[in-house]
Amino acid sequence: MIACLGRIVHDSDAESKLDDDVSTIFNSLNLQGSIENGDVSGIASKDFGGLYSVKPLYLIRPSGAEDISRVVKAAAGTPHLTVAARGNGHSINGQAMADGGYVIDMRSTGENHFKLWTVNGSPCIDVSGGALWEDVLRRCVSRFRLAPRSWTDYLSLTVGGTLSNAGVSGQAFRYGPQTSNVTELEVVTGKGDITVCSETQNPELFFGALGGLGQFGIITRARVKLQPAPDM
Repeated sequence: MIACLGRIVHDSDAESKLDDDVSTIFNSLNLQGSIENGDVSGIASKDFGGLYSVKPLYLIRPSGAEDISRVVKAAAGTPHLTVAARGNGHSINGQAMADGGYVIDMRSTGENHFKLWTVNGSPCIDVSGGALWEDVLRRCVSRFRLAPRSWTDYLSLTVGGTLSNAGVSGQAFRYGPQTSNVTELEVVTGKGDITVCSETQNPELFFGALGGLGQFGIITRARVKLQPAPDM
């Protein structure tokens, strides 16, 4: 009984310390979202590829670009601390994981942006980098009878995730990949700066982030070209 009691107290003390650590990091970053210890966040330690499994230090669920900026700035000022932006976890070689670092769950920002624009006479929609394409398509069709010109054949992927690769599908032969159907991005750079970019405004960052595999920044918002939705 004494041995069992000692183990229970020890486990409780360890859990309490983890909670204290999470609380300390959360307060120091001044986050509006939430944070979890990597030991209890199994979702952040694996991806679709299944080739690697590593534990992050913390899983961050940001409320928006400001939270992401704070996390990136904190990591940039700490040697050997890495950050990975995780969409729906469909990376192959562990790109959505950060061994001993911060994993940012972009899906928590999925509802942050949804606004219709007209750019050079054509409709566009502002959506979050953490939004799933299936949700973007559904909302665009139901509200405006419009649809993105190009989307992936598998729709349970995030906007930022596919734009960081290319976004190729059956429509690409006509309209190009998804990266060719974006007019503006909001990106959190490696220094933690929140920067708006387009073909004419910060063009190097714009073209670097599109298809840049996340190495030029984290896409937090994209302005995507639309067209009338097909009947089928």
